[in-house]
Amino acid sequence: MQKLFPNDRMSKRERVEATLNHQPVDRAALHDELSYNAGVLALFTGKRISGFDYTVADIGLAIRRSLDMCFAPHAPVGTQRVEGNDGWVIQNDNWTTWVVSRPFTDVEGARAWLEERVEALRRQTLDAEQARADYRRRALELQRLVGETVICQYPVDLGLCSICSDGGMGLELFSYFYADYPELLDDYLTLYWDLSVRRIHAIADCALAPVILIPEDFATKQGPIFSPDFLERHLYPGLRRHVDAWHEHGIKALYHSDGNYRKAIPDLMRCGVDGFYCLEPNCGMDIVEFKKTWPQMVWAGGVDGVDLLERGTPAQVRAEVHRHICETHALETGGMFVASSSEINPPVKPENFKAMVDAVGELWNRDVAVI
Repeated sequence: MQKLFPNDRMSKRERVEATLNHQPVDRAALHDELSYNAGVLALFTGKRISGFDYTVADIGLAIRRSLDMCFAPHAPVGTQRVEGNDGWVIQNDNWTTWVVSRPFTDVEGARAWLEERVEALRRQTLDAEQARADYRRRALELQRLVGETVICQYPVDLGLCSICSDGGMGLELFSYFYADYPELLDDYLTLYWDLSVRRIHAIADCALAPVILIPEDFATKQGPIFSPDFLERHLYPGLRRHVDAWHEHGIKALYHSDGNYRKAIPDLMRCGVDGFYCLEPNCGMDIVEFKKTWPQMVWAGGVDGVDLLERGTPAQVRAEVHRHICETHALETGGMFVASSSEINPPVKPENFKAMVDAVGELWNRDVAVI
């Protein structure tokens, strides 16, 4: 059994499953994304690493030594600019990417682009056996990198962000497009959800991991970008279908959005999600408050990734982690993962990430762990 601390009495998977099922744990479960911070990788691997000069194997080793659950490791993407034959120009910057230019600049161009995507979806087929084999092979490859750490994959999204975000039309152009062509968005999303649900049924395998993430950003720091009516029409129906499909295979589903989506939490809960990941304290998303308000849900990602992990001290990090664990009664009731509110991005101080990990190992459930 791979232990993060000498006193560990549960395996990583046992601890993750107990957390998801609101059961007592020996200690709080740790989760995060470690693909971006060279200092953290150097600290937990013992290797000399600078800039983005590291491999996916280095990320996997750091994950094995610091986390119970993780997102899949992936190597830096480099700094090249990619110009596609379809008119899209993408700029890579090691740990992030952005759109430099699109093949359209106005509403009619956006309409034509989305119509092409609709027609492509109509033609698309799914070889379920091949999809399952490919997904399983890749999942096992990743699992070998991270050892016993549970990988929380996000293999299927809801399609909305791919249309309205900067990676699609961009929010401003999307707003004008939607005013003229809402039915075209309906057509696209219906086809997208149909194919996604078929893919879920093809690849879902609880033996690989008991939980997945459904990521779809729709909020700013002030609140949801879209109206409740828009979300009820263009987000929630797809979310319900996706969650139901994962549940058919015994897999729990956590929902992710950046920003302040507090107002939408009850609606998201009615879609059947099991919990939420990414709670930004600076946006009013306090994990302690939320776990007390909705104890039936699983909560993850509440340690402030900017003001605290980037700019705070190890002592402040320890105090905040202890607050989360103690005030939510996570050791006795499960239901909470200790994780940053975003990712362990390059500006996060390595000593602060280590303090987050160490703080978890300072609090134990004596009814589960023999100290």
